[in-house]
Amino acid sequence: MDFNLTEEQGMLGDTVQRFVAKEYGFERRRSILKSPEGWSREVWKQLAEMGLLALQVPEEHGGMGAGALETMLAMNAFGRALLLEPYLSSAVLATGLVRELGSAAQKKALLPALAAGETIAVPAHGEEGARHDLEQVATSATRSGDGWVLAGKKALVPHAPAADLLLVSARTAGEVGDRAGLSLFAVRREAPGVTLAPQTMLDGRRAADVTLGGVRVARADLLGPEGGALAPLTAVWDAGIAALCAEAVGALQAILDATLEYARTRKQFGVPIGKFQALQHRMADMLIHVEQARSMSYLAAMRCGEEDPVLRGRALSAAKVVVGQACRFVGQQAVQIHGGMGMTDELDVTHVFRRLTAIELSLGDTEHHLERFVRLSQAGRV
Repeated sequence: MDFNLTEEQGMLGDTVQRFVAKEYGFERRRSILKSPEGWSREVWKQLAEMGLLALQVPEEHGGMGAGALETMLAMNAFGRALLLEPYLSSAVLATGLVRELGSAAQKKALLPALAAGETIAVPAHGEEGARHDLEQVATSATRSGDGWVLAGKKALVPHAPAADLLLVSARTAGEVGDRAGLSLFAVRREAPGVTLAPQTMLDGRRAADVTLGGVRVARADLLGPEGGALAPLTAVWDAGIAALCAEAVGALQAILDATLEYARTRKQFGVPIGKFQALQHRMADMLIHVEQARSMSYLAAMRCGEEDPVLRGRALSAAKVVVGQACRFVGQQAVQIHGGMGMTDELDVTHVFRRLTAIELSLGDTEHHLERFVRLSQAGRV
């Protein structure tokens, strides 16, 4: 298997790395984090101008038609910079849902706007108590004339306050937990009956609980076949997991580099602490976890387009488990080696630690993906 990047892929990765190093340094990020919106429209515009919002958009709709490896390279850089903008939510997940489920008219209307950064869309799917199982949806969509009325609540939707469009999952048939009967609707954030309760996530990014109180949607707002959204949603979620793993690798490398540099410069008893054998062992273990996470990130990027849902799901869950374990171990070790300084807001280590913790919990935590891996392994037995 060839793991070498093409010339175009190498140029893409280098370009994004240079951009975040120049335009998204630690102090710039801190100022964005403290702003009222918690993200930068200027940065979002720059990402659009670079074509990064168009990676998942087919060429016929003004996009780059790139694949998972290109997304992985971009997410590596964004992870290192701790990007606050809604790239995963809008440019990966929501764009993927429109691409996979949208009609020709919906794609023509939405995909160019998403690629240009003119529209921000985010999935509104997770619900309280669902424990990351995608079929655990209680939000209902009841027929009303030529459309539907949505009622329910979505929990902690990342970047919902920044969104123009919410892609809401709701049941048009069946009971909670049924695989059939799940549909997806495009809902304007300002639509009557949509209420947002803003929240701040662990790493400072903005989110909101979304309440749908009798929200009326038209037939044209239904994405894909009625009741047939679960399989495409699962496939796009797996692509999102691959992107999240790539983001984690960037953040892991950043916190490892910061820890190694600190160990070289911080002195105790007149010598750098990096010369202490116990800390050398810790940092060696950190490096092993980072490299294992990197390898699994490559696996996730290569397998997230697999058509067989069992093979794809096993690979993506295995990657998320290894990456999640690395996030927890490397983050905790970095903070401990830095001592009390590792928990101060003025040092980038605490910000990376919070992001790593948030990544471990996002799109299914480690426990969820261990259970999913076992379940899919049993389902795939002959």
